[in-house]
Amino acid sequence: MPEVSDLFKRVDTTKKLYIRTQTPEEAKERTIPHVIRLPSSAAPEYIKLTTFQKFAWRVLGKTVTSRMKPNTALDEGLRKAHMRIRPEEYMACIWMATILAAIGSVIAGIVVGPVLLEILGLPLTAQVAIFGAITVIIPIMVYALMRSTPASNAKKIARDIDKRIASAMSFISAMATADVNVDVIFKELARQPIYGEICKEAEWITRDTELMGVDILTAIRRAISRTPSKKLQDFLQGVITTSTSGGQLKPYFLLKAEEYEKEAKLDLKARMETLGLMAESFVVVVVAFPLFLVLILAIMAIIGGSAGSTMMILYMVVLLMIPMSQFGFIFIIWNSEKESAV
Repeated sequence: MPEVSDLFKRVDTTKKLYIRTQTPEEAKERTIPHVIRLPSSAAPEYIKLTTFQKFAWRVLGKTVTSRMKPNTALDEGLRKAHMRIRPEEYMACIWMATILAAIGSVIAGIVVGPVLLEILGLPLTAQVAIFGAITVIIPIMVYALMRSTPASNAKKIARDIDKRIASAMSFISAMATADVNVDVIFKELARQPIYGEICKEAEWITRDTELMGVDILTAIRRAISRTPSKKLQDFLQGVITTSTSGGQLKPYFLLKAEEYEKEAKLDLKARMETLGLMAESFVVVVVAFPLFLVLILAIMAIIGGSAGSTMMILYMVVLLMIPMSQFGFIFIIWNSEKESAV
């Protein structure tokens, strides 16, 4: 049985690779397992599929595995969206949902379609065209919606990170001022749920360092490939660059906190200008335009004599146009304020 040092002295002459000689003490250190101490109440968290996901994988798993090619974009989208499912399993869910949507659209077209089309009085050619369009469009829409879900979730996470990163940088710079280590900073940041998705990203970094046993720079590199936010990627890359180049992290954290604070002020100013523009549009579209339209229709009904059609248009303006336009503006403002609220 050769010694461990002899094994490390061997040279692969075919590939011209020379392996560094290690002492028996170094080789012995590598065999020592990394001991992880967890709290007494800690329990492993298992990834469980939903009932539909299990059904789709059971039925279409072999087909998807044999036919699906490596999809880097889907894998990256699922990872950045923090969706704990493999690309093969997710593609099986997409295919199953598309098949069920196609079957459902065909059944609905056969049962309900003729009745509605007969009421409308369309010819047979138009009925067949509409039935074919419905049976094709609905499955395509389901496929496109599910296929774009990881990217949509990743963008949602990125927006949440970008709107909270200024306050998170203040927290990080405050801890760096107290000469706290980087791994401890991210560990404490993971305990602050007020920072939303940034807290979860810090949880992943803490998991890699304390549970997986990797160093802090490797954990940060993994976080760079995992997070969908460009701002957080730039910040973490700056941490690695500053650490590896021999720089100090405290001035870097203070500089980034000041930079993100200025960007937050500029974003707030731009958002206020957008709200002012929307308020002016609301006055013109929802208040002034319907008022003039109602007056014009009333005058046309009095002068023209066609009161029936004019009154129908007036009812549509009052009962449909005005409420829908108001609801649209309210929804847009509510959604924008919900995304921008910290």
